[in-house]
Amino acid sequence: MLLRTPEFSHLLTRRKLKMTPSINSVHLLLLFLALFTFSSSSAAVARPHALVAQLTKDAANLQYLTRIHQRTPSVPVDLVVDLGGRYLWVDCDTNYASSTYRPAHCRSSLCSLAGANGCGECFSSPRPGCNNNTCGVAPENPFTKTSTGGELAVDVLSLPSTDGFTSSSPASDPSFLFSCAPAFLTSGLAAGATGIAGLGRTRVAPPSQLAARFSFRRRFALCLPSTPRAPGALFFGPGPYRFLPSIDASQSLLYTPLLTNPISTAGTFVDGEPSYEYFIGVTAIKIGEIDVPVNKTLLTINKKTGEGGTKISTTVPFTTLETTIYKAVTAAFAGALANVAKAPAVAPFELCYDAKGIGSTRVGAAVPAVDLVLQSEKVFWRIFGANSMIEAKDGVLCFAFVDGGRKTRTAIVIGGYQLEDNLVEFDLGYSRVGFSSTLLFRQTTCSNFNFTTSG
Repeated sequence: MLLRTPEFSHLLTRRKLKMTPSINSVHLLLLFLALFTFSSSSAAVARPHALVAQLTKDAANLQYLTRIHQRTPSVPVDLVVDLGGRYLWVDCDTNYASSTYRPAHCRSSLCSLAGANGCGECFSSPRPGCNNNTCGVAPENPFTKTSTGGELAVDVLSLPSTDGFTSSSPASDPSFLFSCAPAFLTSGLAAGATGIAGLGRTRVAPPSQLAARFSFRRRFALCLPSTPRAPGALFFGPGPYRFLPSIDASQSLLYTPLLTNPISTAGTFVDGEPSYEYFIGVTAIKIGEIDVPVNKTLLTINKKTGEGGTKISTTVPFTTLETTIYKAVTAAFAGALANVAKAPAVAPFELCYDAKGIGSTRVGAAVPAVDLVLQSEKVFWRIFGANSMIEAKDGVLCFAFVDGGRKTRTAIVIGGYQLEDNLVEFDLGYSRVGFSSTLLFRQTTCSNFNFTTSG
């Protein structure tokens, strides 16, 4: 794996690992067969309708966590969700014990599936994360912008099953492929988190592995909570996605195509590898249904450099806009609220108001909607006050968008705050993203899924 990008520090020897040639469909089938038969268990795998996991918000770090159960005996593992992460990785230095842990050996089909062919050596007694002649990968922490060497392995992973209405008994994948990482890589993660659940567009991320194991179409849905006091939901597999009091969010989704950035935007990547993050085609921005004049060139992905375009992220707390776009959007928003008294800026926000001058509605502060126009004028992601304004301090409401700078790699990064209480479905099988806009309009929230088990 060729480790590139000046933005990341790499805590391993800089080297070029040989990669396997392009994988055709026959080879890919063989690789999946290898992955899903690599298990000490011969028991039949139950096939649930879908899987579900809780999502919690960490108010201190503005990160979103999910919980899986892993290992034998099974233990709960809390992971920070990285929508654009390559795979799932966990700290194997700290109390990792499992009778079903199996490292992936060098030059095996599992290594090829993970996109790596490097061989690792360990200079201590064998243990999870430290074995000789094993496949080496490069787990990364997007918050500290650090990557390091890790061991590829398989172990049991379990999640609650669901019919879309409620959670029920867990379903297990006995040979889930993941990466071990050293304990220091968890620096900067929310309290209690021991790794990252990478949900990117790769064959080894959980959406693809779970789909193959349980015969789903490659599809998952994210519903981030807006409060630390109650969880949201992460679904793997088909809908419905039903929230109390019997609101099926899958019935109100608008879809837009997933775009592929031909140049990787990851911290570690292979030469020539396309990005595995989630890009969509924003073509215009409106404030209060009025077009904002922006440089449309920035809204498209430059095929040679990978710059520009729009992606969705769970590791960026607030939507960031390239400087000229940010200035145009904030100017238009300020013009629409010209009669409301401003308040001093509260970092990282620049446009703030005295909350007394802004009313309240079912969908948040009574301010003009921000529309991200997609493939046509009829398809747009509407951001209401609940997701466009934030109470930055008592009595002060701020426009919850951030200046990303003039040299930002991606022109628009839709951040976690703008995703809260929105159901967003990532359909890799059909290469599209479905979005509900705010669930508050339907008198429900992402925290209203009926979790009946503790999983």
